Amino acid sequence: MQLGRNSASRKLRLLLATMLVAAGCGASAKTPQSGNVIRFVRNPDAAPEFQLEGLDGKPLSLASVRGKVVLLNFWATWCGPCLAEIPRFVAWQTTYGAAGLQIVGVSMDDDSTRVKRAYEKYGLNYPVAMGDTQLAESFGGVLGLPLSYLIDPDGRVVGRYQGELDLAQLESKIKSLLSRLHP
Repeated sequence: MQLGRNSASRKLRLLLATMLVAAGCGASAKTPQSGNVIRFVRNPDAAPEFQLEGLDGKPLSLASVRGKVVLLNFWATWCGPCLAEIPRFVAWQTTYGAAGLQIVGVSMDDDSTRVKRAYEKYGLNYPVAMGDTQLAESFGGVLGLPLSYLIDPDGRVVGRYQGELDLAQLESKIKSLLSRLHP
C-alpha cells in the first residue's frame, strides 16, 4: 500500500519516535483522547478490526484469528529493536501456536520488497501485512516502533507495549492467557 507523498516525513517522525522510545523518552501507554480510545483497564476495549492483504496475497484480519491469543506487532525493516524481537516471536509461534497463540505482523515500511526480504531472512512463520496510516490511527496512532498489542481470545486489547519489550514478562502474560484456553 502506498502511503502518499508525506511518507518520507512520516518515516522520519517514526524514526525519531523510535529513538526517543529507545532512550526512555517515548510516548506513554495512554492513547490520545478521541472517540475510539482503547482502554487498558478492567473492561478492555475490542481491538479495531481490519482487513489487509498478507505478504502471501491471502486476506488477513483480526476476525480470522478470533478465539486465539493474538500478539499484533507493528514493526519496520529499518527499526533495529523491531528486528531484534523477531527471532523470539518466531520461537513463540512455533512453541505456542498449537496452544492458541497467533502472532500477526504489520509492517509500517513503504516498500513491500524489503519486508518480503526480511520475512525470508528471519524465517517468519506468522502472517505479515503492510500497514498504513489509517490502520495506525485506528490503534491510537503508531508514534514509535516497535509497538505490540496483546489481544485476548475475545478480541479485547489486554496489553500495549511500546518500544523494546521485556520479552520474559510478555511471554509470561501470553502463557497466562493461553492457560485460560486450555484449563
